[in-house]
Amino acid sequence: MLLIDRRYIRYFDWLSFLIIIILSGIGLLFVFSATYKVEQPVSLFFKKQLFGLGSGLCIYLLFCLIDFKTLMRWGYFIYFAVIGILFFTIIKGSMGMGAQRWLDIGIIKVQPSELAKLFFPTYAAYYFFTEKDTLNFTPSQFTPVLITLAISCILILKQPDLGTALLILFSGLLMIWLAGIDRKFLLLGLLFVVSTAPITWHLLKSYQKQRVLVFFGYGDSKKERYQIEQSQIAIGTGGWRGSGFLQGTQNKLQFLPESRTDFIFSVIAEETGFLGVLTVILLFSILFIRLFIVIISIRSPFIQLLATGVISHIIFAMIINVCMVIGLLPIVGIPLPLISYGLSNLWVTFASLGLFNSIAIRRFYFGE
Repeated sequence: MLLIDRRYIRYFDWLSFLIIIILSGIGLLFVFSATYKVEQPVSLFFKKQLFGLGSGLCIYLLFCLIDFKTLMRWGYFIYFAVIGILFFTIIKGSMGMGAQRWLDIGIIKVQPSELAKLFFPTYAAYYFFTEKDTLNFTPSQFTPVLITLAISCILILKQPDLGTALLILFSGLLMIWLAGIDRKFLLLGLLFVVSTAPITWHLLKSYQKQRVLVFFGYGDSKKERYQIEQSQIAIGTGGWRGSGFLQGTQNKLQFLPESRTDFIFSVIAEETGFLGVLTVILLFSILFIRLFIVIISIRSPFIQLLATGVISHIIFAMIINVCMVIGLLPIVGIPLPLISYGLSNLWVTFASLGLFNSIAIRRFYFGE
């Protein structure tokens, strides 16, 4: 069902939309900087990101127009297809940088694990909504959601993609906790994770183990520690005002690996300084506060659950990425939402925010 009348304009969340446009514009600007070369100023990555931004806005508006109840109902069934695609990716996926995370659809490669961020919240929220008459918050009633969450994370870990798996795990557990599962169950789960940590450690890939060890201070500065140390140098040399757009030495001399993706925050810090990164963090903070205000204004607890789920992966990703590039967390390969290069991540972020705005538009009109 499409809602196209005065209510659409009246209840459209213009503040969050404006911040989204500003942040994605900043991302486009610094993807240009991170990929700029004198012989080829406008890179293919910049062109793809520009296309991703334009198409992402169309996705955002489309998700705003469609009734969130329709999206939640269809998303429940779509998520089973997503799990099937994740299986297929492990078998026939396209290889890149030592991982099998992508499906090649000709012009571009897409990352199916990104779809899990969008559709797991619709699956979980619809499940709890359909079980609301019998839901008495016993662990057995949460079993289907927990099993689906576990299967999703395992399939994504097999690609391997630890960062995306963690985002889906954290978002899923947050939804399950908000849905009312017994705290004792979560504590037992945490105890199980801690007690099986030695086994989990041996299941990690060698590069994942190295990242954890680097976080605790181990590794050679010319090998394992190179990436994080170059990131910290870039951030530190930015000072208050930065070295200027296109003037960052760590960026331009290509000392900083993955500067257009996971470490684009370091590029922003080097070229705009403390004032620049403070602006970015403030914009994200205002956006998240605005989204939280919308959530607490929703009357239905199940729609609140859906709204929380579709934006939680964005909040977790922003916090983890910033902490990762400054050395407060291990490097896990999580891009900065709306800013890092990557079409799949950008599209899913726009879709999630569009679905959230669909809820914001209809939260007063519909008596959920």
